Amino acid sequence: MRPRLLPLAAACGAVFLVPASLSASAAPPDVPEREPSVRVPVRAAGPPTARTDGEVRAAELLDAVRGCRPISDGRYRSDDETEADITVCGGRGVVHWKSDLDVDCDGRPGRRCNAETDPMFADTTAFQQSDGRQLSAEQLPYIVVPGSSDIWSPARSGIRAGTVAALVHRGRVVYAVVGDTGPTELIGEASYAAARALGVSPDPIGGGVARSEVTYILFPGTTAEPLESHRAAVTAGRAAARTLVRSAAR
Repeated sequence: MRPRLLPLAAACGAVFLVPASLSASAAPPDVPEREPSVRVPVRAAGPPTARTDGEVRAAELLDAVRGCRPISDGRYRSDDETEADITVCGGRGVVHWKSDLDVDCDGRPGRRCNAETDPMFADTTAFQQSDGRQLSAEQLPYIVVPGSSDIWSPARSGIRAGTVAALVHRGRVVYAVVGDTGPTELIGEASYAAARALGVSPDPIGGGVARSEVTYILFPGTTAEPLESHRAAVTAGRAAARTLVRSAAR
């Protein structure tokens, strides 16, 4: 989705309102070497069933969102120079799309996300932590949703701050939260921490994933509390994923 604009406010209510710019807090401690994620192998052919250990396989999630019932009134581009060919889909209580993944470093500055490492860096995010601080792209796996427009209004689909999402890429599932908003015509962006958890380069300039290689599955009505708790996102995301897979198996 690079180059990206500053977070945009949604037109529906106050859900996507971007607060006035806050001064950046002190840089957080260095992000740990390993980011929490769910590494799942691609399963053999057969009916989708959830694993007994509480995890849901990547292939099971992809089976559950196979096909597309469009809920957007148009299509998004993954980058400024690409064709608008990405549709937002819905069904079985989820919202999903397939696109690239550009790395978002916005929020609380740190060693890897700051104005020197990212020329497009902004020290604010559309949503904040429970203590009022900006989110840390280095530490929290979060995704960016488009600002509300004639194409699609995330708020009207039940997408809000902290809505839990699953990112699926090459057999790996990473649970994240909605933490920022972006341009109204582009889609496909996630935080530094989310990219690294997916096993791809998190570099905000040259990292990320090529177009149409990441599936984004959002669970409206399922939120992480507090928003900055990745543990809460994983717990809620696994439960929502099991429900989705069971629904698709019926």
